[in-house]
Amino acid sequence: MRIITQSTVGGPEVLHVAQAPVPEPRPGEVLIKIEAIGLNPVDAAVRSGAFPLLGDPPFVLGWDVAGTVEAAAVPVGESAQASPFQVGDQVFGLVRFPAAGNTYAEYVNAVTGELAPIPEQIDPVHAAALPLAGLTAWQALVDAARVSSGQRVLVHGAGGGVGHLAVQIAVALGAEVVATASAAKAGPVKQMGASTVIDYRSGDLAGLLREQAGRVNAVLDAVGGDAAEASLEVLVPGGVLVTLTRGHDAALRELVENSGRRFEAVSVRPSGNDLAELSALVSAGTLHVQVEQIFGFDDVVRAHQLLDASSGRGTGRGIAGKLVLAP
Repeated sequence: MRIITQSTVGGPEVLHVAQAPVPEPRPGEVLIKIEAIGLNPVDAAVRSGAFPLLGDPPFVLGWDVAGTVEAAAVPVGESAQASPFQVGDQVFGLVRFPAAGNTYAEYVNAVTGELAPIPEQIDPVHAAALPLAGLTAWQALVDAARVSSGQRVLVHGAGGGVGHLAVQIAVALGAEVVATASAAKAGPVKQMGASTVIDYRSGDLAGLLREQAGRVNAVLDAVGGDAAEASLEVLVPGGVLVTLTRGHDAALRELVENSGRRFEAVSVRPSGNDLAELSALVSAGTLHVQVEQIFGFDDVVRAHQLLDASSGRGTGRGIAGKLVLAP
């Protein structure tokens, strides 16, 4: 099979196509014939060496995947359970994160508990774009923030990959959403259900929040910078601030907790059960993932060049859509 690998860290040009044996699934796994691979900022950070998650090269990047079950391991022992997936099933998932997922390939083994059936309403390309970003948003809002109907939620970075999903998930949970995004993305973010969109570029963020946000029960910070500190004044006492970027910031934790609010840091984890929850929202028509562009393996360098420039990207409707590889 073809894989995309690298022998050193660096820019997009270190990525190249190579050959490798097709793996055999082990107990508890299925072999997936890959139809699409979602790209994420963490891919670029690992590739460049900025985030040495996989150690030294050579390694194969990738965690988001969608495809067709090609084979399942034969159960071993009396207590072994048969695979919940059959040959021919279409599945998607976040594979082994934060260990090596190896999804930049034509085939990959995946643990069945990290997979879910692809909803009938979307194709493999959109399914592959959903796992890491969608699971991050779901686990931040449901597990960490415990958002419930009638609450108000502030989502920073609502025009981004995680943010545009978080807005839709919060609305589906019955919350009112206040969002920050650039002016170009305000329209699409409102279409996704946000009641108020604040242009964070138009002035001092803390002042803008005081003037326009009102009081909120939960804050999701997907952007870093000073967004967390700027949000404390509008976060109700006892409310929760969830950060995706500053989980190890002891000073921020102390500031939040000393102010009488709850501090939560989220690092995404694979979960077939959570993917099933996202699938239910997709099937209901309340969750849509934006895909910006699809690349073949031979264009992976160009895909990563765009991934490196992700802060400046956006579809014609303003949202920064996901980039996808297709073998």
